[in-house]
Amino acid sequence: MTATVERPWVQEMVVVHRVFRRESRWLPELVGRVAPGDVARAAALAALALGYVKGLHDHHTSEDALLWPKLLARVDLDAELVLRMEQQHEVVSQGLDLVEQLLGSWERTADAASRDALVAALHRHRADLLVHLDEEETAVLPLIAEHITPAEWAELSEHARAKTPRNQQLFLLGALLEEATPEETARFLSHLPVPARLLWHLVGRRAYAKQMRAIRGA
Repeated sequence: MTATVERPWVQEMVVVHRVFRRESRWLPELVGRVAPGDVARAAALAALALGYVKGLHDHHTSEDALLWPKLLARVDLDAELVLRMEQQHEVVSQGLDLVEQLLGSWERTADAASRDALVAALHRHRADLLVHLDEEETAVLPLIAEHITPAEWAELSEHARAKTPRNQQLFLLGALLEEATPEETARFLSHLPVPARLLWHLVGRRAYAKQMRAIRGA
């Protein structure tokens, strides 16, 4: 009788990528709508954008530290692909650094020139990001499923969670579940402690929806 080999649930990364795809689409649109001089709205969106920048940086540095070294040691024929993932991370990181730099000047003044420069940088960032996410999902996730153990995969997820402040965890859960299927949602929630699940259902879900209405509009 052949033993069943347990595989990591790599669909988790696809769901995480949906968040980055969605937010990288929304950000230039929302920033572009801000009227010159509306510093209050600029400050609110700058805070959202900085959270996005930090989240994507943390996601990629976790992969750089815990995922690529293991794959490079185990998939000789695909080493070029793994190295390309690292190079793409660097390109995305440089784009995020520019976005963060431009956010500072726009947040202070909300002037049209700073806004338009930021929107252009956000569009360039999204283009670079989608190239990376598309290739990672089609070419790398199958390698992860074959060569990374469930315990190693769980370590990657825990590393990312450890970087999330407690007061932001319900918000990030909402961002994750916004476009998750019922099956994906059930799987994510099943890994939470019972008190955290109750908090999400009683408070977190409505609070997240309210915050998104305020950020994106009706």
